[in-house]
Amino acid sequence: MSEEARIPIAGVIGQPITHSKSPLLHAHWLKTLGLPGHYIPMRVERNDLKSVLQTLPKAGFVGVNVTIPHKEYVLELADLVTDRAALIGAANTLIFRKDDKIHADNTDGYGFIENLRHGAPGWNPVAGPAAVFGAGGAARAVVASLLEVGVREIRISNRTRSRADALRADFGSRLVVYDWVQAGNMLEGAATVVNTTSLGMVGKPAFRVPLDGLSPGTVVTDLVYAPLITPFLETAAQMGCITVDGLGMLLHQATPGFERWFGKRPPVDEAARRAVLDS
Repeated sequence: MSEEARIPIAGVIGQPITHSKSPLLHAHWLKTLGLPGHYIPMRVERNDLKSVLQTLPKAGFVGVNVTIPHKEYVLELADLVTDRAALIGAANTLIFRKDDKIHADNTDGYGFIENLRHGAPGWNPVAGPAAVFGAGGAARAVVASLLEVGVREIRISNRTRSRADALRADFGSRLVVYDWVQAGNMLEGAATVVNTTSLGMVGKPAFRVPLDGLSPGTVVTDLVYAPLITPFLETAAQMGCITVDGLGMLLHQATPGFERWFGKRPPVDEAARRAVLDS
C-alpha cells in the first residue's frame, strides 16, 4: 500500500499574531488555484520557538512565515541562511526541507521592489537619490533591495540617529544619514521616497516631517497599509507625486514562499488585494 499523500501545511508564527493578513491571503490563493493545503496563524513565544520549529515538519508543515518579534532570532535556529537574509539580519520565510534542514530567507526586499515596479511602472532606480524614513528591520530590507537594483545614494533618517548610523556602517558609503529634525531636507532632488516607520498607521502617532521638498513625479511609497492611503501618501499625491501603497509589498513578499510550499506561483492581482482588504 502506498503511503498516504500528505496535504502541505504552512503558516505564520509571531507574537502577537491576530493582526496578520497572511492567512487570508494564502487561503485565497489556495482556493483560487485549486490546491490542497492549509495556512494557519500560530502564536508562539520566543522561549518555545526552537522546539516548535523542530516539531512542525513532523506534523506535515512545509514551511512558515515569521513575523514580529521572531524575525531576527530565527537566523540562529536555521541551518541554511540566504545571503540577503544574512545581510538584512532577519528572515521572514522558512522552508522545511526534505533533508530536515531549515532554510531561512528574507523576501521583504523582493516584495518592496516588485510593489514599486507594479505600482509605478516607469520607476527608474537610477533616476536620483532615494530618501528613506526609519531604520528598523523593514528599512534594512528596503535599503538592501534599493542598493541591489542600483540606487546610487540613499538618504536615511531615524528618530534615534544611532540606528541610522548603524545602517550606514553595515551598508556602506552610499548611505547618507540626516538628523531627524532635518529629515525633510532629504527630499530635495530625491527620485524615490519611502516611509518604513509606523508613523501614520492606525493607532500610531502622525507622520509630521515636512514634505514640501517633494517634487512632482517623485515615486513615493509607504509600507503602512492600515490605512491604505496614509496622510503621507495623500500629501504626496496632492503635490503631484506618483504614490504606491504598502499593501502590494505584503502581497509580493508572500509569493516566493507560497510557490515553494504549495508548488505554484500565485497571482498578485486585484482579487488578492480584495481578499485582504475586505476582511
